[in-house]
Amino acid sequence: MSERGAPVVVVGAGLAGLACAVALHQAGVPVRVFEAAEAVGGRVRSDRVDGFLIDRGFQVLATSYPEAQRQLDLEALALGRFCPGALIQQRGRRLRFLDPARRPGELLRTLTSGVMPLRDQLRLLALRHDVSRGSLERLYTRPEETTRARLARRGFGARAVETFFRPFLAGVFLESELESSSRFFDFAFRHFATGDAALPERGMEAIPRQLAGRLPGDCVRTGASVEAVTDDGVRVSGQHVAASAVVVATDGEVARRLVPELPAVAHRSTTCLHFAAERDPVGEPVLVLDGEGKGPINHLCVPSAVQPSYAPPGRALVSANLVGDAERSDDALVRRVRVQLEGWFGPEVARWRLLRIDRIQRALPRQTVGWLEPVERRARLGARLFVCGDHRDMASLHGALRSGRRAAEELIHERSSKSMRAEGATA
Repeated sequence: MSERGAPVVVVGAGLAGLACAVALHQAGVPVRVFEAAEAVGGRVRSDRVDGFLIDRGFQVLATSYPEAQRQLDLEALALGRFCPGALIQQRGRRLRFLDPARRPGELLRTLTSGVMPLRDQLRLLALRHDVSRGSLERLYTRPEETTRARLARRGFGARAVETFFRPFLAGVFLESELESSSRFFDFAFRHFATGDAALPERGMEAIPRQLAGRLPGDCVRTGASVEAVTDDGVRVSGQHVAASAVVVATDGEVARRLVPELPAVAHRSTTCLHFAAERDPVGEPVLVLDGEGKGPINHLCVPSAVQPSYAPPGRALVSANLVGDAERSDDALVRRVRVQLEGWFGPEVARWRLLRIDRIQRALPRQTVGWLEPVERRARLGARLFVCGDHRDMASLHGALRSGRRAAEELIHERSSKSMRAEGATA
């Protein structure tokens, strides 16, 4: 098959690969997608377990992500939304700390919650205004430092940092030391301040399934592991597949195995324990943060309070989330988690049934200072080789979607430029 007649091959059917394939298909470029797993989605997957809908690890969609608004049909996802803010678990109490800008009725309770002094709450409002205005590019070009240094420079005291920012951001960064880039902090805080954290009615996997539904039925092949990228295509399960161009849209570790010249990507890990409960122990769709830092749980939520479809009628799904590598022994881990949960919710925890433990080793690329410079790396590595994924952009659903779209646009531009050069040579 000639280069002109061969399709573009996209390696990986996660959000980046699907976004790339959809953009190529909509531009009239023939495309094939190979995915090693049994289904599309990459890390964004959901499963049915004993009637419960369980996402693989704690995941939410921020409705203010520009790429989500651009590429997804948010209405069709039938989103359920978390309350903006959090409950802080501390010394046997749950302190209420909701966003008064979007929950004006909560203003007095938030001001008197004890989560942080009034002066720090005023600093929080100023921070919210600062990161919400202007373009993302403005945030990306600011001087970079660690998130902890950024919070200190803005004057936040130790109580505000340890009680609110540390557990809240640990759930985003998947690290508790707040060493992640201040640019990542600005990006994340902007979107949680201006939009909702939401769950689709059919689970987070509904997002990649929606994208895959825009492609021809024979476009995506699952259970097909790409073993190598060659000069004129890829090797899939021992067979050569010709390609006019190849887009590697896997996670950073697999991408580097296929394309050794790529930089190494370090990842954060997380563990999530899912329980079946007889009732919702929180009583509302809101995140519960560990404000004491004693762990092992960093944050907890009841996904079925956000989306009733996540649990059978009359039951509740409770998800407890840990940052980093958990104990190797499942039994020891569950015992420690139950002790902490009983301190929060009392003896009813003994009746909760463990549904599953998700241990996700490569949950998120590390966004340390200097890692992404520039923030949005070019997709083109060669005349016919491109790469995309959240390790090439801000590590998020937005970054994955944007990286995939930009890879398609660079590829289309390259093909157009090549075609123009060929026409000029024959004129």
